[in-house]
This record gives sequence, structure tokens and C-alpha cells, in this order.
Amino acid sequence: MKPAAVLCLACTGSLALLLASAPARPQASDPLYEKAKAEGALALYVGGPAAPWDAVAKDFNARYPGVNVSVTGGFSNVLDKKIDEQLAAGMLEADAALFQTLQDFVRWKEEGVLLEFKPQGFDKIDASFKDPDGAYTAIQINAHTYAYNPNLVKPEDVPRSALDFLDPRFKGKAVACYPADDDATLYDFYAIVQKYGWSYMDRYMANEPNFIQGHLGVARSIASGENLVTFDTIASISMDQKNQGLAQAIAFPESDPLPIWPYTAAIFKSAGHPNAARLFLSWYLTPERQSKTGTWSARSDVAAPNGWKPILSYKVVNNYREFLTNTKQLEDLRKRFEEYTGPVKNVGGVR
Repeated sequence: MKPAAVLCLACTGSLALLLASAPARPQASDPLYEKAKAEGALALYVGGPAAPWDAVAKDFNARYPGVNVSVTGGFSNVLDKKIDEQLAAGMLEADAALFQTLQDFVRWKEEGVLLEFKPQGFDKIDASFKDPDGAYTAIQINAHTYAYNPNLVKPEDVPRSALDFLDPRFKGKAVACYPADDDATLYDFYAIVQKYGWSYMDRYMANEPNFIQGHLGVARSIASGENLVTFDTIASISMDQKNQGLAQAIAFPESDPLPIWPYTAAIFKSAGHPNAARLFLSWYLTPERQSKTGTWSARSDVAAPNGWKPILSYKVVNNYREFLTNTKQLEDLRKRFEEYTGPVKNVGGVR
């Protein structure tokens, strides 16, 4: 009898391991899932490369079989215009938008085209990162840290303030997105000008920086050694490069404030699959999922990744919504920065 008992315990242990490794399944009685499954699909428009969100969609599909997610990626300031055209034509393809262009969500709420929805955890999201009525909410928080190539930049030369990017050793080797083209970059540059004055731009341009489209391109440029430093990376993008084994490291400003902004999501009233969109946002804002984003959670009760501090414990610039909805200032700044950088070159998609 004893050997049989041992065998039985071994089987029980194996079964427990199998159950622990199996993907979590929704409860059959989940009414929102049942409604989403009846809709059968979800169309997401995402600002940035589609690949990371394709991976998220795969996880969501594993968790909620029968709700098939399609992802359309690209520049937020291109996709928003496509959505406007679809809304005007009464032929909306997107169920939900996940963008950095927060002003779009403010405008869409004013136009009455957004569905008010407060997903689970909404009360854990800071007021600066969400609409009080639930028309839109942050799902990630991004920060403009510095990035550098650790193989080519000595530890003692790693920038600690915006002034360090004026060092002659970085002449022709600093990179950023075009501030006139990317609103998050514009926000970043403006924070520096606010502290150091417009003369900073004269000195920065004298050091012959390079400009490209998209923060993924910035991070890749650092990793390849084509450029050495930037104050215009998105921390999570650079960390993803590092985690892939590429030459990338980040540094936090020591004397300058850290510009932060919410990556924001909303569901459209005329969405073809509104319950699937509700289910997706609710799932994505669970603590379990938020801990896997590689950046700061929108929720205050989820620990920051990579040993970072909670985002609001840094000295931050956190007025992205006000910045982007000041239309006159925004247009004036785009024009003024374009006078420094010239028009956008090498226009292309996001990969």
C-alpha cells in the first residue's frame, strides 16, 4: 500500500504543476465575457509599433477564447485622422484607440463620441491620468529618461542634466524625434526650454544633433552606435532594447524635472464591439497585467518595474493634458521648433 500512496502523491503533484502552468480561464458566468464572445472580435488602433500589441492581443485571446483581436499600429497623429474620417462617414472600424495624443480624447469627449466606462482599478488611477467620467483613461505611464550606448559612453560621461547634451564629445551624436512632429517629444523639449530658455536650443543645434521619426527609431539608433545619447527616449522602449541584449542603458535626470505622460485608451460609442473593448480594458488594467507592461502602471497599487521608484515620487513635469489642449501654444511651438530642425525627413510607418 505504501508504494501506491507514494505514486498517488506524485500524480497529485504533477497535476498541481499542470494546473499551475495552465493559462487562466475566465469564469463561465462572467457576463461581460459572454457579451464580448457574442461580438466575437475587437479592433484596436494603437499609437506606436503593432508588434508589442500583437503579443498583448495573443495573451488576451488565450485568456478569453472567442474574442479575436486585430491591431492597427502607426503614428497616433496619423491614426487619429483616420478615425475622424471613419466617424464622419459613419463607418467606424476602430472599437478603441490607444494613443499618446491625449488632446484627441479630450476633443472626442467634447464631440460626444466616446463611451463612458470605468474599468476595474479606475479608482487607483491618479486624476491627472484619466477623465473623471471615464471617457478615457491611462493604461500606462511613460517617462522621458535619458538613454545612451554603454559600450561607447564612459560611466563618467553619462548625461545627468540637459546641459550635458551640449558637451562637444556628443557633437553629431545626439538624437531625438522631431519635436514639431511628435507631441511627446515637443513636451519634452519644451520642459527643457522652460528651465534653460530658448538659448538652449541655439546651443543644442550648434552641437549638430540628429532627428528621426519615432521613439523606437531613437532607441535603435543608440543601440547601433549611430548615435550615442538622447534625452528623448521612452524608458520602456530603451529597456526593451536592453532586454533584447542590445547596447542600451537609461539614466534619470538628476537636476532637471522628468517629463511624464499617460498612454491613454478610450472606447467609441459607435464601436461595433463595445463589450469586447470593455473586457479588454478591464483585463489590461488588472494588477497582474499591469505588472507586465515594462513601464509604470496607470494604477498606484502596482509596483514600478526595473527597480524604479513610483512615478509620482520623482520630480516630474505632469501637465501633458493641459499642454496638448493649449492649441495656440502647441501650434506656435511646432512652428518654432521646426525652424530649428527643418521639416520632417524620411517619413515612414512604425515597425
